[in-house]
Amino acid sequence: MTPSASTTDYAQLRAQLDTLATEAFRPDLAEIDRLPTLDIAKIMNGEDATVPTAVAAELPRIAAAIDATAARMRRGGRLVYAGAGTAGRLGILDASECPPTFNTDPTEVVGLIAGGPSAMVTAVEGAEDSKELAAADLDALALTAEDTVVGVSASGRTPYAIGAVEHARRAGALTIGLSCNPDSALAAAAEHGIEVVVGPELLTGSTRLKAGTAQKLVLNMLSTITMIRLGKTYGNLMVDVRASNEKLRARSRRIVALATGAADAEIETALAATGGEVKNAILCILGGVDGPTAARLLAESGGHLRAALHASMA
Repeated sequence: MTPSASTTDYAQLRAQLDTLATEAFRPDLAEIDRLPTLDIAKIMNGEDATVPTAVAAELPRIAAAIDATAARMRRGGRLVYAGAGTAGRLGILDASECPPTFNTDPTEVVGLIAGGPSAMVTAVEGAEDSKELAAADLDALALTAEDTVVGVSASGRTPYAIGAVEHARRAGALTIGLSCNPDSALAAAAEHGIEVVVGPELLTGSTRLKAGTAQKLVLNMLSTITMIRLGKTYGNLMVDVRASNEKLRARSRRIVALATGAADAEIETALAATGGEVKNAILCILGGVDGPTAARLLAESGGHLRAALHASMA
């Protein structure tokens, strides 16, 4: 709310919050601050244990959203997360982990947070209340109909997240609305509505807890399974990992070894022939081809290692 908001506006917002499962008061926890620390930890752990079950109830909708996202990304589309506060930070976290994990370009998976980058660490007054700000942030990305926009909001009522989805839908982009309340405005605005209903929080209204955990789990699925569908893995191996430090360089060699069973010397030769590209090195070893041929076969297969292997043996 802005400083000029009227008493009526606040009353309406309070009445709206009173209807949300994520904002409900838990009388049974009213004296939690008087309990021993271990007891509080046990209660919190028990609350967290309910989240995967809530996510499981949404798996068919999550899977449909992933398949639709992967189809767009195969045609060059991007995956864009948009949210405010915790939801926005979780989107940025997931997006930032895609380049080192899947060797994606930083522009392929993008996180937007209401108020801009500074809102990652400091709340920006009123930013989450602006649909117009969301539209402007998407326009700055030159949004296209091949892109996917995921509005993320625990309450499902955050104007920034809803505005992002509405603007993206008008542009013809695929839209996904991820919230933690039933019958949310965000899910209604999106083509794919995902509502992971986790119920009231341990601390009333603190949606960085169960709701945040639920959103993190779903965002992990959206990005990870989309990348699997795009051929960024070989089995459960991260064959597109970007070896940007010593740990990742060691992991690269381990991945090639796990995929091929080759000796260290053969692995080093293959990596040297492919400029350190894990996927290409595996193809060199398993397909018996040289570096340039591996690169060509992978390009022709759209980056899918299994398809390139099949082609190398044809």
